Amino acid sequence: MTAMDIPAGILLGRAQLPGHDYPRIVTVRDGQLVDITAAGRATVRDIAEAGDAAAHVRSATGKAVGAIDAVVANSLAATPDPSLPRLLSPIDLQAIKASGVTFVVSLLERVIEEQARGDKSRADALRGEILDLIGTDLSQLVPGSEAAMKVKAALIEKNVWSQYLEVGIGPDAEIFTKGQPMSSVGHGAEVGLHPISSWNNPEPEVALLVTSTGAIIGATLGNDVNLRDVEGRSALLLGKAKDNNASASLGPFIRLFDGDFTLETVKQAEIALRVEGTDGFVLEGQSNMGQISRSPESLVAATLGEHHQYPDGLVLYLGTMFAPVKDRDGAGKGFTHKIGDVVSISTPSLGRLTNRVNLSTKCPPWTYGTSHLLRDLARANLL
Repeated sequence: MTAMDIPAGILLGRAQLPGHDYPRIVTVRDGQLVDITAAGRATVRDIAEAGDAAAHVRSATGKAVGAIDAVVANSLAATPDPSLPRLLSPIDLQAIKASGVTFVVSLLERVIEEQARGDKSRADALRGEILDLIGTDLSQLVPGSEAAMKVKAALIEKNVWSQYLEVGIGPDAEIFTKGQPMSSVGHGAEVGLHPISSWNNPEPEVALLVTSTGAIIGATLGNDVNLRDVEGRSALLLGKAKDNNASASLGPFIRLFDGDFTLETVKQAEIALRVEGTDGFVLEGQSNMGQISRSPESLVAATLGEHHQYPDGLVLYLGTMFAPVKDRDGAGKGFTHKIGDVVSISTPSLGRLTNRVNLSTKCPPWTYGTSHLLRDLARANLL
């Protein structure tokens, strides 16, 4: 654990506290985790939808429940101590949505997955062939522009057009459902891989907190765990590749926008990834949000509007430019996770999100849903 786990700013999150059967709403003040759960503001959804989230969290009456360093350490423990607080995913009733193919590197790797039909042994050779065929710096293209449509026509002539190129440089963004409300896991939790997968990777991303009116009010870090072999076999298997037990990680907190932290800060963020395996393998990489091909505002607009409403708001993963290709088990074999990998995603403005990799069938099952939360809050007279 380092000080980078927890950023500065106005922080909003959830924690499991001793003596409470339901998640409590928390913030951080002067090195302490503070419980600010209150009637009418007992969910992150209610705080976000009230229209004054940052002001409320800054001034809400609260009770210190433990030093934040100790809470983070307990959250990261293999077996957290139930007598101490531990962090949970910082969202609750929001829909969990994600954007795909929003960076050029990710775009090319998706084309490779498709051409390889999910066979990672073919990826290295295909990467060189596809780059030779494309022969264009796609990072300079504005999706949906006249220039992008000319590249599309040229690629169709070369017979290398792909559904991933369509959403990467075409007029419409890829937006999909990553998971159901209440299904995401937080800082220190295990993240899950479907056991059928043998080619997979973390996807380090920024995720935005968006209200039901489309206002972007904060951001957090996310791991959009991905099964490359499953999605590579068919894009119609996206649900199987993306939505599994413990496959959506968020945290450690939502940092709410204020005068010092804004959407412009997010747009310039450098997102670092580090994977440490029990086999001694280390993978490191960076994602620069300045290289995103579609603006965060446009991705939110593609998700929510007159065409689709989200009365409880949503969290939106913005996509990643990081597609790991470093060989792990031999030349040309590329990267895939192994059980026990520790994945850390970090940036100074949002802190550090750390999770350990396991099979989705071995991670703690998701048993506490929306109905359970609402019943517990009703019994506590907090609704």
